[in-house]
Amino acid sequence: MSFMTLDDDERVITETASAFAAKRIAPHALEWDHTKHFPVDVMREAAGLGMAAIYCGEDVGGSGLRRLDAVRIFEGLSVADPTVAAFISIHNMCAWMVDTYGTAEQRKSWIPKLASMELIASYCLTEPGAGSDAAALRTKAVRDGDHWVLDGVKQFISGAGTSDVYIVMARTGADGPRGISAFIVEKGTPGLSFGACEDKMGWHAQPTAQVILEGVRVPLDAMLGGSEGEGSGFGIAMNGLNGGRLNIAACSLGGGQAAYDKAASYLVDRQAFGGALIDEPTIRFALADMATALETSRLMLWRAASALDADDADKVALCAMAKLYVTDSCFDVADRALQLLGGYGYLREYGLEKIVRDLRVHRILEGTNEIMRVVIGRAAATQARASA
Repeated sequence: MSFMTLDDDERVITETASAFAAKRIAPHALEWDHTKHFPVDVMREAAGLGMAAIYCGEDVGGSGLRRLDAVRIFEGLSVADPTVAAFISIHNMCAWMVDTYGTAEQRKSWIPKLASMELIASYCLTEPGAGSDAAALRTKAVRDGDHWVLDGVKQFISGAGTSDVYIVMARTGADGPRGISAFIVEKGTPGLSFGACEDKMGWHAQPTAQVILEGVRVPLDAMLGGSEGEGSGFGIAMNGLNGGRLNIAACSLGGGQAAYDKAASYLVDRQAFGGALIDEPTIRFALADMATALETSRLMLWRAASALDADDADKVALCAMAKLYVTDSCFDVADRALQLLGGYGYLREYGLEKIVRDLRVHRILEGTNEIMRVVIGRAAATQARASA
């Protein structure tokens, strides 16, 4: 398959991301995790290399690249730190939503500033009572003259309180998916506030908190897509999740690869039972399983990204398959890598326990892996009936 061979341009893109991550992110990742530092300045440097609006149009300042390029970029960044890479991926999803569904004026107004990360964006879909069941969200937007008035609470929002722009899904119509619209809400708008930062297992290098909307008034042109965008929010969210699932899978792959590399290097040097541990057959069996999981993850991820680029009919199922398989498999790789280091793997300074903590949430967000099975199973059932 052609997507398995990188041409010169693709190689430059991939190597640029990896080199930046090695120089500007990796040396600081443990410190950022320990101090819960959100490295906005470093992310803006990444934006300067075209990594903040990867698949947005070049006419408004985006990089104009493919989803396949994006997953390679996020894998490279995540080898250094899955947490920072994951936030950049969320920002990219927000920029893509504005670029794809926004009016010409919204694209011209917002994308250049999002592409440079002069403005940082967060995505607000999940609510305290609406996680996997996104269509049940209760945040409301009521029209009042020349404004929409938003009320509700969004839960588990990455970047909350720091980000400058929030893409908010709110109900403008009846219950169900067709009554949801998307809004661009700026930080500092009266009535917009944020909860306390959550005390999380991982992802310490980005803040996570509630976004609280109490009588937040935004102009009519804050609706994504303008007046024609009313009722299209759920579709925007679902289409956004296809790419979001690929991006978070790529972050798992980068983290898993980093864990594998750390373990393999340790095993070469570690002496036990009269020789290097890497020469022990049982150790090699473990490495064989881990290396195979990483390679199959990469194949599935690139296949799904290519399907999304081509708008294949089976893109939704393939994105769900990639998210399910890669996040599960790469978490297992990281966990096994920690085990191979024994007690040292449990120490913060070796970096493996951080990777395990960071990758665990990837199996929950962008649609839990249980929901991925629902999506895949539905597609399989439809195909089976069509073939009967």
